[in-house]
Amino acid sequence: MNLNGAGVRRFIVKLGTNVLTGGSDYLNRPRIVELVRQIAAARDQGIDVILVSSGAVAAGREQLQFPPRRRDMPLRQLLAAVGQSRLMHLYGQIFDLYSIPVAQTLLTRDDLRDRYRYLNARNTLQACLAHQVLPIINENDVVAVNTMRVGDNDMLSALVANLLDADLLLILSDVDGVYTDDPRCNPQAQRIPEIPKITEVTYALAGDSNTRGTGGMFTKIQAADLATRSGIAVVIASGYEPDIIRRVLQGEQLGTRFFPTTTSLESRKRWILAETVRHSCIVIDDGATDALTGSGKSLLSAGIMAIEGEFGRGQTVRIYSKTRREIARGLVRYNSSDLQLIKGLQSTQIADILGYHYGPEIVHRDDMVIL
Repeated sequence: MNLNGAGVRRFIVKLGTNVLTGGSDYLNRPRIVELVRQIAAARDQGIDVILVSSGAVAAGREQLQFPPRRRDMPLRQLLAAVGQSRLMHLYGQIFDLYSIPVAQTLLTRDDLRDRYRYLNARNTLQACLAHQVLPIINENDVVAVNTMRVGDNDMLSALVANLLDADLLLILSDVDGVYTDDPRCNPQAQRIPEIPKITEVTYALAGDSNTRGTGGMFTKIQAADLATRSGIAVVIASGYEPDIIRRVLQGEQLGTRFFPTTTSLESRKRWILAETVRHSCIVIDDGATDALTGSGKSLLSAGIMAIEGEFGRGQTVRIYSKTRREIARGLVRYNSSDLQLIKGLQSTQIADILGYHYGPEIVHRDDMVIL
């Protein structure tokens, strides 16, 4: 798999705690500076980069000088609360060296399971990328009790990759890939360069969890499984390897590569088409029909003729032509009550009518499946 040949336009890089600390109990600033330099270089090539970063608990422990081995939940949440702002302050200072603005985003997996919250998160992160702001995402450890246990940010990175239609998920850890056996115990263990399909045998290769982070190889394989099923390539590699990000993007055989088992378009279509609101639809005029089917445009309020049934913001709704032919389905950014008020109006009038707006598109082309 040649990532460079595949034309990576957007990728997620996940940095584990052991990468950020260099295996110590505290943040390793020179290492973080080097990783930021690599991210800046990727952005200079016109590639969208989203950073999913662990390290808040380690940053809190560094600030409060707490012993590293205590893992009770209230203490970890305290350390996360103290450390998250400290970690973001550090990132902000380093990315400022490259004139890159950053945005903190704290998420839980539940935020990406609920369609309403999913749409809010997607819109915000897309806006960050559109304005050249680099999102830095972390698990909301202060409140995410049930999702904080094992592999939070590994799985979160896969969910974010799906959320933003990424081409590649790069998981950087203190190990340089999946091995035939535990290399710490068996010096004859060999790194596996490529895994075309994840099976039970693949999971059996995973070792125990690491000591400072929350996830081991098992959770990284879980994340790779989720991402590849969403049409996203995955590389698990060592964050200690020199210039690792550039070399992976250029297709160098580093770490372990996982191949997508479907296309991202097919995966997204299945997601959008699932749980379509029954007995509800949006009826649009001929101009809007041509714009959607012929030009790949988003649906705007001006083209809407009628709203039938009730639905909430973020739900999947059928879109019909005025001849009652279903032409598309998509995630709506306004609920049915709002659309009754703004149908047929220009997008510039939405805020005046509703007192707020979620953008000019009623259904964005990225959240729509043409039938």
